Amino acid sequence: MRPAFGGIDFGTSNSTVGVIENGRPRLVALEGENVTLPSAIFFNFEDNQTALGRRAIGEYTDGAEGRLMRALKSVLGSSLVHEKTRIKARYIAFTDIVGMFVGHLKDRLENHVGEPVENVVLGRPVQFVDDNPEADAAAQSELEKAARAQGFKHIDFQFEPIAAALDYERTVTREELALIVDMGGGTSDFSIVRVSPERATSGDRKADILANRGVHIGGTDFDRLLSIAHVMPELGYLTPTKDGKRNLPAGYFIDLATWQRINLLYTPKAMLDLRAIRFEAERPDLIDRMIEVVDQRFGHALATKVEKAKIELTDATETAIDVALPGAKFTASLTRQGLEDTIRGAVERVTATVADTLAEAQVGAKDITAVFLTGGSTAIPLARESILALVPGAQIVQGDAFGSVGLGLALDAQRKFA
Repeated sequence: MRPAFGGIDFGTSNSTVGVIENGRPRLVALEGENVTLPSAIFFNFEDNQTALGRRAIGEYTDGAEGRLMRALKSVLGSSLVHEKTRIKARYIAFTDIVGMFVGHLKDRLENHVGEPVENVVLGRPVQFVDDNPEADAAAQSELEKAARAQGFKHIDFQFEPIAAALDYERTVTREELALIVDMGGGTSDFSIVRVSPERATSGDRKADILANRGVHIGGTDFDRLLSIAHVMPELGYLTPTKDGKRNLPAGYFIDLATWQRINLLYTPKAMLDLRAIRFEAERPDLIDRMIEVVDQRFGHALATKVEKAKIELTDATETAIDVALPGAKFTASLTRQGLEDTIRGAVERVTATVADTLAEAQVGAKDITAVFLTGGSTAIPLARESILALVPGAQIVQGDAFGSVGLGLALDAQRKFA
């Protein structure tokens, strides 16, 4: 009897689990009938239960007292990975929280296949950390340790854009030289791969992978930049001290705009610091808003509003973020042009990485026959248009924005464990 296996795409924003059934990859239902699970965990202080995914976000937005954590994957490779966070009276390591989430994905996988699963291929970005091989290797090691602690014994990794290429290859009818674009919540990854029906049957695909590149820029970075530029000024960011000699310290505003750092504000020290900042602010009324947001544990709700506005600007030309807390009532207006101006520098780094990928593969733009797009951030018009402008003659193929990597990881797991 062949051992059970699966593929897990533990994503910054959403996660999926892939299996092979009747010779074809499919995604496992992770939350009701949903095959995607938001990478969020909520420690409910009222009933001492832990919720994940949509339920976690729902309990938090419904006002339950507790701690919400999102963008868990971004902790890997960062300074936070070796720290602990306070959950009521106890401190839990961030790596253990990552393990809880991976363990839940494993439970859903085992529930689906009906037996224990010890074999898994985990997706990983081309670079967890930009231009730092040691930190990148450490990030993969931490993810492997978290998975092993949950009971996986045989663990392999695959680059996420390569997994997406394996999913795309199922649909091709002739040989293609494909640029795989995977822009997710935390990273943007690119591969140039030769795909064909014949090559799909080969066990060794190393010669077909011409280049892999990645940059640590994704949807949560666009959220952060949008928040810093258009929302944080409503809370006092970049306002001067009352003596006019300098601007207020920026650190806590940056934390509030950054998904994985929001919880750092929910400490007595942070509140003391904010009250001290208020005392020296030229606009203490704005700092009062900031204090109210932190005191009401509204940080993740505010970040969710920013994310929603970013998504709305995919189709709309303008939108607004409304905050209606008792001590913090304001509206931040946003436009498509404002979003694009705000994220343009980050998008330029992404497109430069695509150009580097083409150079590494030693191919020209005219040699690329297809561009396969996956990941939610490929929907952002500026990012999409900037990348596609580099390969104007290629066919554009839209993959499953949130599922292609998980499907490809299942195919890779089949090759490695079946």
